[in-house]
Amino acid sequence: MLSIHNISKQYAQHTALNKVSIEVKSGQIFGLLGPNGAGKTSLIRIINQITAPDKGEIYFNGQKLNQSHISQIGYLPEERGLYKKMDIGEQMIYLARLKGLSRADATSKIKYWFTKMEMEGWWKKKVEDLSKGMQQKVQFIAAVMHQPDLIILDEPFSGFDPVNAEIIKNEILTLQRNGSNIIISTHRMESVETLCQHIVILNKGHKILDGNIHHIRNSYRNGSFRIVLNKPLREISFNDFDIIGWVALNENYQFTIKLKNNATINQALMALIPLAQIIGIEEFIPSMNDIFIEKVNQNTPVYAKSVFNN
Repeated sequence: MLSIHNISKQYAQHTALNKVSIEVKSGQIFGLLGPNGAGKTSLIRIINQITAPDKGEIYFNGQKLNQSHISQIGYLPEERGLYKKMDIGEQMIYLARLKGLSRADATSKIKYWFTKMEMEGWWKKKVEDLSKGMQQKVQFIAAVMHQPDLIILDEPFSGFDPVNAEIIKNEILTLQRNGSNIIISTHRMESVETLCQHIVILNKGHKILDGNIHHIRNSYRNGSFRIVLNKPLREISFNDFDIIGWVALNENYQFTIKLKNNATINQALMALIPLAQIIGIEEFIPSMNDIFIEKVNQNTPVYAKSVFNN
C-alpha cells in the first residue's frame, strides 16, 4: 500500500537518505528501525509531506503521493505536537477537523476514544497539566481517531509505564485487525519482535536490512543451544560441539553449546546422554536487538552478547 522508490534527501553537506526503496504491504505492522541519525525521521517527514525528497517517488495505494492523501495518514511524532495551553477536548476536535471530520463526527469519535482509554475527565484539561505518559495517550488518539489507512507511530511507547505500554500495544494490534496499515519506528526491540511482521533497518541514510522478521531471525541461527543437565560437565571436550558458557541453576546446570563440524543437535545429544540426564533443551535464535547491533556494528558477533549476558 506504500511504495518508496529510490528516495534521496540532502541537507547542506549531510546526506539523510541515499536511494532508499521500501515496500509496505497492506495489513502489515512494519518496523522502520535504525540508530539515531539513520534517516528514519527524514523519511517519515517525506511520507507525511512535511518535506519533499530531492529524488525518488512515493506511491500511496497505487497513486503518486499527493496532498489528498494527508487525510488518510495518521502521524504520532516522537516530539509532542500538541498545544500546551489549549483544552484537550477542543484541541482534539480541531485536529480531527483538519483531517476532514465534521464537528459532530469528531466529537463522537473523541468521546469513544476517551472512554476506551479511561480519559473521560480529561476534556477540559490542558496538555501542560499532564504527565509525559498522559500526553502520549492524547497524541496517540490524535493520530488514530480519524481511522486513517496508514498510521505512522514514531516511538509510540515513549513515557509509558509497563501497564500503559501494554494498553497501547493491544490497541495497535486491534487497529491492524480492523484494517489499518501501521509503520512503527522505535528503539524498543522487544516491541518490534511482538508487533512487527516486516522490518527495514536504516543506517547513515542507507538501507542495510529488509525482510520478514521471522525469516531474518532464522537466517541468523548459528547452531547455538541451551541445554539443562543434572550434572556439571568439566574438562570434557566433544567432537560435535563446544561448550561456550554455563551457569548453575539450583540443582541443575545450564550449558550453552555451539555445534561444529556440520554436526546436528541429535549428534550432540547422543554424546551427552551417557554423561548426564537431559532436563531441557532450547535452540538459541538471536533477538532483533542482537541482529540490530550486528548489522549496525559488524565487528560484534551476534551470539556473543546474548549467550553471556542473557
